[in-house]
Amino acid sequence: MKIHSLRSKAVICLLSVSVLPLPAQEGSRRPQREQRCFSSEAVERKMVEVARDIKDDKLRDMFLNCFPNTLDTTVKYDSKTGDTFVITGDINAMWLRDSSAQLFPYLSLVAEDSDLRSLIAGAIRRQTACLLIDPYANAFNPSATGGEWQSDKTDMKPELHERKYELDSQCYPIRLAYHYWKLTGDVSPFDAKWAEAMRLVYSTMREQQRFDGRGKYKFQRKTYVPTDTQQGKGWGAPVRPCGLIFSAFRPSDDATTFGFLIPSNMFAVVSLRQLAEMSESILKDVKFAADCLALADQVDEAIKEYAVVKHPKYGKIYAFEVDGFGNQLLMDDSNVPSLLSAAYLGYCDKNDKIYRNTRRFVWSEDNPYFFRGKDGEGIGGPHVGVDYAWPMSIIMRGLTSEDPKELRECVTALRDTDGDTGFMHEGFNVNDHHDFTRKWFAWANTLFGELVIKVHDSHPEVLE
Repeated sequence: MKIHSLRSKAVICLLSVSVLPLPAQEGSRRPQREQRCFSSEAVERKMVEVARDIKDDKLRDMFLNCFPNTLDTTVKYDSKTGDTFVITGDINAMWLRDSSAQLFPYLSLVAEDSDLRSLIAGAIRRQTACLLIDPYANAFNPSATGGEWQSDKTDMKPELHERKYELDSQCYPIRLAYHYWKLTGDVSPFDAKWAEAMRLVYSTMREQQRFDGRGKYKFQRKTYVPTDTQQGKGWGAPVRPCGLIFSAFRPSDDATTFGFLIPSNMFAVVSLRQLAEMSESILKDVKFAADCLALADQVDEAIKEYAVVKHPKYGKIYAFEVDGFGNQLLMDDSNVPSLLSAAYLGYCDKNDKIYRNTRRFVWSEDNPYFFRGKDGEGIGGPHVGVDYAWPMSIIMRGLTSEDPKELRECVTALRDTDGDTGFMHEGFNVNDHHDFTRKWFAWANTLFGELVIKVHDSHPEVLE
């Protein structure tokens, strides 16, 4: 699939929003209008609505910088072919996970903007094409150009940027497609190719339950970073089949320790049930819908049986990873899906007792990847290392809370740990927030905008 340059429809949209009155923004770091990849009238109107109620100048500027960042800088949309390619920011490749998460906060506005709706439909089509190329890959090139990871010891193709099998990479496109359908009623992206891709997703999940052997996927890389490759000659550590789905890598792109990654299995339960609903309503395939529901129920039962741990301090909590032999890893990582994000993704209610216990555990120093210092606190992970908290974890803490005090803490912490750049980052040093990783990380930027809008709509007093 070839990506072309930005077409006139997006340019016209840029001109049409130029007259919208935004509050004074001395700290604007957005590209000039003519340099933006895409602009949406509905997004700009929402920004005006929210920004006018934010009393803190820095917080207002950060919201205005961050919320449109995906559209401003990362989308390559061809209105003639209906194709949308979304990069992550500072890496010129499209992750199935990141691209879905980057666009998700705009879905609530698609009813007001046909161009935005077309852009997201184009991303769904591109993700369909990616899954048909290889359901095990996590990141794709714009075309068959190859790249730096072509020497990885796995079944690489020139269309692939990276081939790390991450269960959440199959779930995210379903989440984007499902909510797009629910909000628009548009079924045009869900054609025979989409149906084929979804059956491929289902069969891959079934294979990676490993009831019939390890399957055909394995991965090795020559590297000094142990979490950048898999043990066991690429197959990963042994697991005992129990109904859970194996994931070789986490959403951080780090290798799993125990292959049954619980946050991703939680996500799979939600996604399979959404896929069942779409299959029955759109594809009229009742049998496939029943197959998806059966797999979701099986995974859900296995989570309850193998992933619930009695912690001496917090009571019953969810483990992060298990292996089916009885071994359990107690921690949480910052990337989404995480244990903290289980309620955000729809696996459980925010007030579910086990989730609440787990939430207290992961946001404490009993979680080995929770860091606290003079400049802030939050959850990090092996991907960046000790003392680096991810803003994404603070954002997710806010997105799973209805407590005004906690929301204020989250928004204030995000405002005060931006490294004086006006944007979110991958991670920041909790003892010096000017020491951060990834200057351009569009997912975290857009997710921050989603949190500010949530707070504006539910607890506007926090922004005062």
